[in-house]
This record gives sequence, structure tokens and C-alpha cells, in this order.
Amino acid sequence: MTLSSLELHGTLKGKTIVMSGGSRGIGLAIALRAARDGANIVLLAKTDKPDPRLNGTIHDAAAQIEVAGGRAIAVVGDVRSDDDVAAAAAAAVDSFGGIDICVNNASALRMRGTLGLTPAQYDLMQDINTRGTFMLTRACLPHLRESENPHVLTLSPPLNLTSQRWLAEFPGYLLSKYGMSLVTLTIAAEFASAGIAANSLWPRTTIGTDAVRNLLGGDEALARARRPEIMADAAYAILTTRSRARTGQLLIDDDVLREAGVTDFSGYAYSGRDEGLDGDFFLD
Repeated sequence: MTLSSLELHGTLKGKTIVMSGGSRGIGLAIALRAARDGANIVLLAKTDKPDPRLNGTIHDAAAQIEVAGGRAIAVVGDVRSDDDVAAAAAAAVDSFGGIDICVNNASALRMRGTLGLTPAQYDLMQDINTRGTFMLTRACLPHLRESENPHVLTLSPPLNLTSQRWLAEFPGYLLSKYGMSLVTLTIAAEFASAGIAANSLWPRTTIGTDAVRNLLGGDEALARARRPEIMADAAYAILTTRSRARTGQLLIDDDVLREAGVTDFSGYAYSGRDEGLDGDFFLD
């Protein structure tokens, strides 16, 4: 893959990333791509012990990051906890001297309509998705100001207010994910003069994660999905762009990679064919 069409700022070697989640799936793929450059990565995640429903723990992820060439710190905690968020930011500063990148990856999904969604389920999505994104970004911002190429990257969708499908389906989830995207737009506007880039990234298709396997149809759903590496490569393209060159954008993974010169996406699909794939939520 070439990134010649983007205004790049070198590699992620020596850059420090604070990420919510990251024990598996898209977050871990982004972390491993950065680790190949020699990045420092602080993970804030809850999975401290093996869970039969989930693939790996935060400690497994940290070990994989180290093997890939990066340096990792595992902060066992919850993005809903202000103390845990502060601890993750402090660990990055104490161990690596600062923060260059904040990745808001943690997210909760409850596939329910309004009447089927309990108050506790609604609060869970709001607290992890919207509030967690805001608070982790907030904790990183004073240190991002000191970085030469600061980025905030949030895994959230474009805002689509014309589609009756998405306005009517899973409204609690939509409110929390759109809230994350609004955090992107507001942070981009508020800190534009400081040169802090804030962008969102979302997949064109479903991505083969534990959530897809557990909630959307098992192995059959995986056969119609792309691998997390497509999001990792798109994130890498964004995070190696000069922060003042791209901010306030709600981006789609394959659009970013096409801009970067990628023309063949079949290698990202579990099936090996870039057709017959399921579209992800919020994209018509």
C-alpha cells in the first residue's frame, strides 16, 4: 500500500497512543499496526481475566503489541470511571513522557428498539460511547497540546439524518454513536487553532469481531465481513497525516484507503472476495 497521496508526518515510531478498549478486534488491530512502527500504547480496558465469550484479555493484547515491536501498558479499568481514565492518561505521561494520539475505540451495543431497551442498557451505551469518548479525549487534551502531530481518532459513523431506516432502528445505539461523532466535530472546532486533529472512522462493511460473531450471526456473518486490518490500515493513514491537514472529518475506511492508493480490497475480506459483504450500521 502506498500513502503517497496523503501529506504524511513520518511514521508512528516513538508516538504514544492512549486507547480505550483494544483487547481484541478493531482496537487491537489498530494497536498492532502502530506497534510495527515502534509506537507506545496504553490500553484502558476491562478484560482482566479470560472470558469464554471473548477472545483474549488486555494482558494478551499488551503482549502481542510488544511482540509486534511496540511498548505497551495495560491499565485495567473502565472508560466510565473518571479515575480510570485519569490513570490511563497518567500512565502514558509517566512512562512515555506525553501523549500524541487518543483513540476512542471502546463501545457498547444493545440492539433494541425504544420500548425494548431498558434504562440500564441505554445508560450503558451513553456512558461508554458518548461520555467515555468525551472524557478520555478531555484527559488527553492537555498533553496532546504538547505533541508535534496530535490526533484524536474516534470509531464512530457519519451523521445520516435523512435515513428513516437508521432513525427508526436501534435508536438508543444511534444516539450514543452519533454522540461520539459530535464529540469529534466539537473537539475539531474547539482545538483547531492548537493544531489538534479530531476525526472519526467507520467501516463500510461489517468487521469480523467478537460482536459480529456473538450478535450478528456467528461464522456465517464473518464470511460476509472484512477483517479488522482494513480499519487498522485506514487508521494508520489518518494518524500519519499532518494533524493540520485533516480534521473534523467523519471518514469511511475504504474511502481513506482509496485516497491512499489502495485499489484491491479482496485481501481484507474473510471470503477473499470483495463482494456479497454486509454493510455496517448507519451506511445506506
